[in-house]
Amino acid sequence: MNYEDIDRQISKHNGLTRCAVPQGGAIANGVGGPAVTEAAAAEAGNAARKMGQKMRLGIGFEFIRHADKTFEYGVEKAAELGYEYIEPWVHWGRDMLSESFYNMSVSMLDDPYRIKRACEKAGVKVAALSSHTCLAKPEIGTEYLKQAVRFAAEIGAPVVTTSEGRKPDWTTEAEDFVLMRYTLCEALKVAEPRGVSIGLEPHHQYSKTPDGLDRIYRLVDSPALGINFDTGNAYLCGHDPVSWLERCKDRLVHLHAKDISLQKSKDKRGKVTGTPAGCACGEGLIDWKKVIAICKSAPRDITMCVECGTEEEAARSIAYLKSLM
Repeated sequence: MNYEDIDRQISKHNGLTRCAVPQGGAIANGVGGPAVTEAAAAEAGNAARKMGQKMRLGIGFEFIRHADKTFEYGVEKAAELGYEYIEPWVHWGRDMLSESFYNMSVSMLDDPYRIKRACEKAGVKVAALSSHTCLAKPEIGTEYLKQAVRFAAEIGAPVVTTSEGRKPDWTTEAEDFVLMRYTLCEALKVAEPRGVSIGLEPHHQYSKTPDGLDRIYRLVDSPALGINFDTGNAYLCGHDPVSWLERCKDRLVHLHAKDISLQKSKDKRGKVTGTPAGCACGEGLIDWKKVIAICKSAPRDITMCVECGTEEEAARSIAYLKSLM
């Protein structure tokens, strides 16, 4: 079954091809939810667009992923390096490394104010929560993403980021898109009234192409849905990240500033759909002058969060990017 067949099936069932959230909060398929008025949805969209007055630099916590340090250490180090914004990781449940203070990811069973207090102490702000999940696995993705949105709202984070994640090994493509639509519809009912945006990232089997990412985005009609563009993933998927970013800049809510070294390009480009971290920005193949120019022309203020693998790379990245901004 192709994409057109999927759209026809959804249209026949709902009278719509996208899961719009109309006035009163009723989802287009007739399933009621928390009241989300047009005014509340507009207010959420406006709040998301009023994050600041300029383009900002942040750091994703990949930079201490191998350091065996705590979240609080990462916040303090980010501030020490000069970053004003951070993108922390969150997870469900408990794990030995986090509870033993050897992991920088924060459990969503913790008090959200753990993040807020650490940021206030260090003088940084949260640009987004990294809350990647599997959209085509609603038994995981739905409640995980809803909890991440509530967590973000409580600490004042305007965006949660996710890709579609890995698909189940037994579903068809048509089934995957119905499942992803369900997860996004449910999560966006929570996100809209709280003024939190969900940023879709190019990273996995469907979002690895511009058309594929757009297809996921078009599953849901919501002012709280946008794009979290990842420069490195777009490049490794075999595309020109500059032209792809230009294509989606009007929907951009956040950006992962990930550079790709010449060696990684030779080894991985066209063979993978993404990578957890890149090299220091300015030391790879991404054209940062053009990326920054596009972000500055976007309709909303954008935070670029660097995704690199070490503290040293984070230091070199901020020095380079600030010289261009």
